[in-house]
Amino acid sequence: MSAIIVCSLADLHKVAAAEDPAALATLINAHTPVERPVNVPEHRHLTLHFNDIPVEMPGLTAPGTAHLDRLLGFIQAWDRTEGPLLIHCYAGISRSTAAAYIAMLTLEPERDECALAAELRLASPSATPNPRLIALADARLQRGGRMIDAIAGIGRGADAFQGDPFRLPLTQVAAI
Repeated sequence: MSAIIVCSLADLHKVAAAEDPAALATLINAHTPVERPVNVPEHRHLTLHFNDIPVEMPGLTAPGTAHLDRLLGFIQAWDRTEGPLLIHCYAGISRSTAAAYIAMLTLEPERDECALAAELRLASPSATPNPRLIALADARLQRGGRMIDAIAGIGRGADAFQGDPFRLPLTQVAAI
């Protein structure tokens, strides 16, 4: 069964070597250098540059609809039969956990938002999904505020400098 794996930049190469992902999404500040793992082909690596902020701030780049649309397109193009999707941000706590939550609901739209948020919290006690990215996805995926409410319901995660790598298994078999 395929899965979405989340990690920090510090754990990226270790996790990529162990999991051999079919695709990699990097959500990071524009000036943070990221070396793509050698086992991930360039055409299967999406990099989105934005800051981990919940609102527009001068001098920073907030997550926007263009970022979300590229992420959604990448998620939908991922061939789940070839291996997991690895998503990382700097700390593996906010941008990447939001993207993983969004990916799960994109690929399995019948999933309950609250149950998935609870699963996310169990998998990662430090997960604190970026609220702006969640709100943008809630609108785009027409979830009627349920994604926003579900993530608010699990609250802020445990304080951590970086999250531990974790996986969210998909419940559906990939269409071939």
